[in-house]
Amino acid sequence: MYPTPIATLIEQLARLPGVGPKTAQRMAFFLLHLPSGEAERLADAIVEARRRIRYCSVCFNFTEDDPCTLCADPRRDDAQIVVVEQPKDVIAIEKTREYRGRYHVLHGAISPMDGVGPDDLRVRELLARLHGGTVREVILATSSSLEGEATALYLARLLKPLGVQVTRIARGIPMGGDLDYTDEVTLLKALEGRQAL
Repeated sequence: MYPTPIATLIEQLARLPGVGPKTAQRMAFFLLHLPSGEAERLADAIVEARRRIRYCSVCFNFTEDDPCTLCADPRRDDAQIVVVEQPKDVIAIEKTREYRGRYHVLHGAISPMDGVGPDDLRVRELLARLHGGTVREVILATSSSLEGEATALYLARLLKPLGVQVTRIARGIPMGGDLDYTDEVTLLKALEGRQAL
């Protein structure tokens, strides 16, 4: 029903995560109403990001320079590696301004339903980083989803025989959260992860 360029734009926008056909249609018409300079700046930003951003050869985070600024920083602790699912998770941990170790980005989580297995992730590269003997602790910071838990368990079984300490980030009730609004699984994880005062 739409001219081919509009139909193609809607089809491409609908491929974005969380965007269905109706939202893609609204986005397409919004973009078509933009002044041409603004639309071109958006298109240029997408093309430029795809052209200039690559994976860090050490941690596999997104970077413009290789190695990334975090891997190139000599002040960071080589004895710790936090393993995360996605580059956005690195930013979340960095916002705490407390962690001073290294990172490793898997680019996903084990999900048999989606056809994602360990060979589809950056697991081999993680194992290669542990052979130097400088890493003493691997902190698994995958999500608390079923896929994140499966990935953490798989990695723990794989890494423990290598002689490094394998830990998992704590999970539980968020700061300011009320117990009566907390689901049973989160409450159970909070009880399991309790600490002495």
